Amino acid sequence: MGLTDEEYAKVVEILGRKPNYTETGLFSVMWSEHCSYKNSKPVLRRFPTSGSRVLQGPGEGAGIVDIGDGQAVVFKVESHNHPSAIEPYQGAATGVGGIIRDVFSMGARPVALLNSLRFGELNKPRTKYLFENVVAGIAGYGNCMGIPTVGGEVAFDPCYEGNPLVNAMCVGLIDHDKIQKGVAEGIGNPVVYVGAATGRDGIHGATFASEELNEESEAKRPAVQVGDPFMEKLLLEACLELLETDAVVGIQDMGAAGLTCSSAEMASKAGNGMELNLDLVPQREKGMTPYEMMLSESQERMLLVVKKGRESEVEKIFKKWGLNSAVVGRVTDDGMLRLTHKGEVVAEVPVKSLADDAPVYCKPSQEPVYYNEYRNVDTLNLPEPADYTEALKKVLSAPTVASKEWVYNQYDYMVRTSTAVVPGSDAAVITIRGTRKALAMSIDCNGRYVYLDPETGGAIAVAEAARNVVCSGAEPIGLTDCLNFGNPEKPEIFWQFEKAVDGMSEACRVLETPVIGGNVSLYNETNGEAVYPTPVVGMVGLIHDVDHITTQAFKNEGDVLLLLGETKAEIGGTEYQKQMNGSIIGRPPSIDLETEKRLQKTILMAIQQGLIASAHDLAEGGLAIALVESAQPGLGASVDWNIDLRPDFALFSESQSRVLLSVKPEHVEKVWELAAANGILCTRIGTVGTDAIKVTVNGRELINTPLEELKAAWKGAIACLMHS
Repeated sequence: MGLTDEEYAKVVEILGRKPNYTETGLFSVMWSEHCSYKNSKPVLRRFPTSGSRVLQGPGEGAGIVDIGDGQAVVFKVESHNHPSAIEPYQGAATGVGGIIRDVFSMGARPVALLNSLRFGELNKPRTKYLFENVVAGIAGYGNCMGIPTVGGEVAFDPCYEGNPLVNAMCVGLIDHDKIQKGVAEGIGNPVVYVGAATGRDGIHGATFASEELNEESEAKRPAVQVGDPFMEKLLLEACLELLETDAVVGIQDMGAAGLTCSSAEMASKAGNGMELNLDLVPQREKGMTPYEMMLSESQERMLLVVKKGRESEVEKIFKKWGLNSAVVGRVTDDGMLRLTHKGEVVAEVPVKSLADDAPVYCKPSQEPVYYNEYRNVDTLNLPEPADYTEALKKVLSAPTVASKEWVYNQYDYMVRTSTAVVPGSDAAVITIRGTRKALAMSIDCNGRYVYLDPETGGAIAVAEAARNVVCSGAEPIGLTDCLNFGNPEKPEIFWQFEKAVDGMSEACRVLETPVIGGNVSLYNETNGEAVYPTPVVGMVGLIHDVDHITTQAFKNEGDVLLLLGETKAEIGGTEYQKQMNGSIIGRPPSIDLETEKRLQKTILMAIQQGLIASAHDLAEGGLAIALVESAQPGLGASVDWNIDLRPDFALFSESQSRVLLSVKPEHVEKVWELAAANGILCTRIGTVGTDAIKVTVNGRELINTPLEELKAAWKGAIACLMHS
């Protein structure tokens, strides 16, 4: 069940007696890391969570940020890593379903989905199987729901081979007066179960997510839930229709720990109790025990508390949508979660003890041996390539860098017709109907950087996500995170976790992007080997006028290429290092957060003044890759750049706080002035035009290659590997 002997002893102390089997199950799931954050809570308190726009921070189904005019954006990201490792299609699909419910349980209409995925190397058959089925699961669920999947990221490294990371993000829109919360208020108010019937799938899913994967994990396949997106679509519409009435007091998704978590948390937040008659719970399998009903994580289910006397309205609406609706209990004033089954009380425990009294551990922390060893590694000890075109193609065709069209072409990203910027640019953009506003959204993390230096890597994850939405013309307004780490009981892993959160927290403070919610996913290990620490950041930005929407694609022949920011010889943790050296070692690129803030201010001001044709953040692969990614048919680039660096370091360095701009010639001086006023280096490096990428560095022509040839290497890499 996952309880330690000490935790079991604490349960006995709380109850003043030994718990029965069902009660032990309740505590085991609610006190799991996945539900209680018992190992991570002290560290999570370091995040800044408030701000002038924050309407709801951590603690509810999803966070909410004000976007003006009585409107708000609701968003959250969560993991479904372990289920996806065991049953990739359903694991990924139900991850999407769960995050959608978190958003509409707040009263919001979901308008966009994103995802962040990590897998082993694509030359392994199992990796291909996991990759193909995870993507299919995400597509199958999101497409059926009619919610566009507009953005995401995919990376490939050997450390994720046994334990892929599948993080799903949902973004919704809401009016301020429609916001709902998961509270069980009003003594005597009925508790209503709505949605799909309860089965035996997903039992102990929360505890399954709170332990390492090993050879026995395959036997836990029944812990993976089975999703039905058509049912979820009906549930979404029924819930939103019901929320248009004033009958609902509280609403919460039955996600991790199912009926146990939703009932205990709703009652605890209101300071009340709850009584449930399990005979009334809709069941799709015969002979289910109280233990099975309470711990099942069957999908597409919600728990409501409604005003007394309004039960018939709920039943009528859900019947119209062809869904179950059953009054299964009532709110009580005694602070107890009381369960009855076949006329007997089968469990009776304090709701506060389940929801709030899980032990909190301050785990020991220790700097890993590798971190000290990497301190003095010379990351520049690489031979200069004999053929720069071949070096460029090698980095371009690396699956982490290569075009992700193979992935996002399986997603319906145009449904609802609000998608203004489709997958493939720095950030996705969704317009807000009836307004001039739009939302930009990005999801990012470079786990290699975090592995090499967790504090720096954590800061970069926040900065890059913010930079991406800024390059799309948006003001960053808040973020959600999904903190994917190994086993926190290992001091070296807990050190990674602490340091990464420290770096993220500082970046959030400097860039004024509060954390409004998220998810912690620990124990991401297979047979004792941890994944890279991967704290994924989902950033949302507000575009104040749709005229400011900007993409990374070059627009006009003759436009001038400007590089904002300083390029240094920083090769540690880069794709160039991996391709040339075969390993990830040393220290990652450095970041100065005050410089980052001034850079983002410069870009946003320039975009809002109409000075920028295109903007592209320099990330994996550096400037060389950015040039190819920004190029369009007939619009390549000609670069002539003088810089005091070895040419390959100049082209493939992943130095932070850099953006490639294309600007009309008449606007160059104004952009220069803006950059100078903000203390940002601005370098003229070339022009847009021709059907090739031409690069001369320090007077030496390194690349002069047809654009078609480079695009073929970039676009076809993943499809080629998947079919090899």
